[in-house]
Amino acid sequence: MKKTDARVSGLVIAFSLFQVGSTTLFLLGATARQDAWLAMTIGALAGFVLLMMYLSIHKLDPQRDLFELLCHYWGKWIGKLGGLLFIGYFTYEASRTVRDIGELGTLTLLNRTPTEVVTLIALVVCADVVRFGPKVWFLLCHLFFILLVFGYGVILLFTPFTKLIHFEFLFPVLENGLTPVINAAIPEIMSFPFGQTILFLVLFKIVTNKRKLKRSIIIAYWITAVFLVIMNELTILVLGPQLAASITYPLFAVTQMIQIAKIIERADVLFTLVLFIGIGIKTAGFMFGAVIGLQTIFPLRYKAALMLLSIIIYALTFLSPRLTEFLWFGLNVALVYVWPIFQIALPAFLFLTMLIRKKKRRALT
Repeated sequence: MKKTDARVSGLVIAFSLFQVGSTTLFLLGATARQDAWLAMTIGALAGFVLLMMYLSIHKLDPQRDLFELLCHYWGKWIGKLGGLLFIGYFTYEASRTVRDIGELGTLTLLNRTPTEVVTLIALVVCADVVRFGPKVWFLLCHLFFILLVFGYGVILLFTPFTKLIHFEFLFPVLENGLTPVINAAIPEIMSFPFGQTILFLVLFKIVTNKRKLKRSIIIAYWITAVFLVIMNELTILVLGPQLAASITYPLFAVTQMIQIAKIIERADVLFTLVLFIGIGIKTAGFMFGAVIGLQTIFPLRYKAALMLLSIIIYALTFLSPRLTEFLWFGLNVALVYVWPIFQIALPAFLFLTMLIRKKKRRALT
């Protein structure tokens, strides 16, 4: 990929939309029941600690992306091994998000079209965006940001008018104490979606104005986190904690209930289109991370790396043939036991290595 310079605003909007992505599709913190909003808040606080570590890593060496940092500070072979692991992580995450598009499309708008076909079309569209580089992705995010604000705004505005909200579902607060809330927040919610911002260690490098980066990212993080808490809690206030936890896509079920005569009768279609955009943005983001990594680790051209990556992603998409297996593995295995390695352990070790190297350089001077 050619050298790219990007504005802070473009990266910040992409950062925010990336966090939203497929998050609203699921009920996070379901095991905390009516206290899911507290679990989301704790998860956001834990994710913020991770974000500050990622920003500190970038501040220590702003001229290198994640893969270049690994090779520089861990040495050629260990660094390349770490880079390969992150490529695998980004690739698998991309396969999961593109599978979400396929399943959602088959469930809602294209119920006569095979999931494999919908997934393939979505992957081709995302790959076409990635082909033009991060700058085009950032520009598209500006446009999609307006569409997503409108779509989610309609849902938030019209749900109260349908008298679907029941505030009694908020109580009792902390019925079983704080332990179930913390267990629901860490590592699940911390990892998804907040810990996934590790991806942006690959993209921070291309921003031209570094002075505004940290402040802008932090503001965007908290605005997005508050929005996600509200959308997550909206599902519980409408369906109740038990029913919401038992439905595969609970917010989609909520939008199917929104009906205002002669104004809105198919809010679920709007929600589906908004989700397509959000998940597509997230898929493209992970694909950028994996492609840039492949270019760094192997002597591949950008388009060749993208083609290889797209084939691998499509193959990984259907490792779990049934949706139930696919969701179970992602939420109960990968999210809990695997992703913390890439979001916490490896970045923390990299950060520690960079601090030690910096201290040694100061001692020598």
